[in-house]
Amino acid sequence: MYIETGRLILRPWVDTDTEELFRHAQNPNVASPCGWPPHKDIDDSRNILNAILKSPENCAIELKTTGKPVGSIGLMTIATSHTAPLAENEGEIGYWLGEDYWGQGLMPEAVTAVLRYAFGELKLSRVWAGYFPGNNKSRRVQEKCGFAYMCTDNKKYIEQLNTEMQLNFTAIDSSKFRVSQL
Repeated sequence: MYIETGRLILRPWVDTDTEELFRHAQNPNVASPCGWPPHKDIDDSRNILNAILKSPENCAIELKTTGKPVGSIGLMTIATSHTAPLAENEGEIGYWLGEDYWGQGLMPEAVTAVLRYAFGELKLSRVWAGYFPGNNKSRRVQEKCGFAYMCTDNKKYIEQLNTEMQLNFTAIDSSKFRVSQL
């Protein structure tokens, strides 16, 4: 997936992104609300980059003005999703953004671009998203982009943390998606 917006390029992760990935992913304010432990060192980030982020469904969120990744966004399907209760022809979006870039409207811009791709190119009927209790920033992005609350899983096993947590799910149907809502 390669998508350009006004301020962003959503593109595949590459090896040269490792240092920026570590810079953002070592921050517990970024990692913990997303349900994964902060990266311990550059090797940890390199391993995550190769094992997870380089998969076809994940994109680096590159800021056009710097040419550097500031976060990540992914669109999973029923074959690759591990959290949302997807049906056929549905997807799940997941994302995170470096703390230095919060509050600038970058994530709603990225999510809207991925929704346009999901509904326009892939012809998905619904896209799900999730957020952990207390992750109001992620919940707010979903609300801004038109997602509506669907359900809560009170005992979702989070492999990266080796624990069960509550996870709230939202979704948006293709018929309710409007780019102009932002």
